[in-house]
Amino acid sequence: MSSNTASQVIRCKAAVAWEAGKPLVIEEVEVAPPQKSEVRLKILFTSLCHTDVYFWEAKGQTPLFPRIFGHEAGGIVESVGEGVTDFQPGDHVLPVFTGECQQCRHCKSEESNMCDLLRINTDRGVMIHDGQTRFSKDGKPIYHFVGTSTFSEYTVVHSGCVAKIDPQAPLDKVCVLSCGISTGLGATLNVAKPTKGSTVAIFGLGAVGLAAAEGARIAGASRIIGIDLNPSRFNDAKKFGVTEFVNPKDYDKPVQQVIAEMTDGGVDRSVECTGNVNAMISAFECVHDGWGVAVLVGVPNKDDAFKTHPMNLLNERTLKGTFFGNYKPKTDLPSVVGKYMNKELELEKFITHQVPFSEINKAFEYMLKGEGLRCMITMGH
Repeated sequence: MSSNTASQVIRCKAAVAWEAGKPLVIEEVEVAPPQKSEVRLKILFTSLCHTDVYFWEAKGQTPLFPRIFGHEAGGIVESVGEGVTDFQPGDHVLPVFTGECQQCRHCKSEESNMCDLLRINTDRGVMIHDGQTRFSKDGKPIYHFVGTSTFSEYTVVHSGCVAKIDPQAPLDKVCVLSCGISTGLGATLNVAKPTKGSTVAIFGLGAVGLAAAEGARIAGASRIIGIDLNPSRFNDAKKFGVTEFVNPKDYDKPVQQVIAEMTDGGVDRSVECTGNVNAMISAFECVHDGWGVAVLVGVPNKDDAFKTHPMNLLNERTLKGTFFGNYKPKTDLPSVVGKYMNKELELEKFITHQVPFSEINKAFEYMLKGEGLRCMITMGH
């Protein structure tokens, strides 16, 4: 790939959110060259995740606009900043909302992926190196989102938030691994760790929950019970290995009791992907005593409190949490892409809609209506 744009400002199209909840506007923006420890990426495909919508609606933080959202994407390195030795122009990569500096205690621990330097920060709209934005229009800054801002034909990302992947992997499929699908998949495979023939309950059958179900399918679970308040999700969930369905609204007793009765005392593993604190409590209380493990994935409201009787823990149930499926982005994502390449993991079924970049607002409409799982947005360079 020619790097004649290296060290120059690039003018390109980006979908700018000028204010909360208003449709994005395709604008010509300027993207500055990467600085120390940064890479500039040419984004080829990006998809919309619920987190983008949440912060675009400004429900999650101190509103920061104008901003370029987007964090699930695949692209190619255009140029690298000072001190970057592990990437070169032309590398195929996935930018990730969290990172791996490879130096801090978390990065050096085999047990953690919560990098001190680069873990997700939804409030920061600037680059770590100099506190400035790399995006501007008419000389005025446009803010970044979770260090990725992939709703732009070019973006600048810290090199620790970029995973280099197999150049043979189709970016329009594997880009969904840079957020939600890896989160659900890893929650099951890396944290819950169901054994072959075990029973698994999945709370919430959106994209993350279905990725958790896919993990249970890959692990060889014999029963995968899907719990959701929306019965229209049940049919599609069968494609992800879900064998039985429970709608809590159909019962006049707690859903954990329903599941315990279905499974002779409880499931072996449960994975909670809703963020609803009552679902979290149910997910914990529905696992079998003696060996049951419950894993929390969904992000709760800030005032939520998790309440359960301590005997539930003393009776040898385990409660765990996870962030990004316990995957270290740079180290582990290449092997997750490998699972797709060797046909162990299926990604096509997660991609239910496709739109060109010029119609990005349609992706928001689909998600707000609850239609489909992932909408693939083609940048169309």
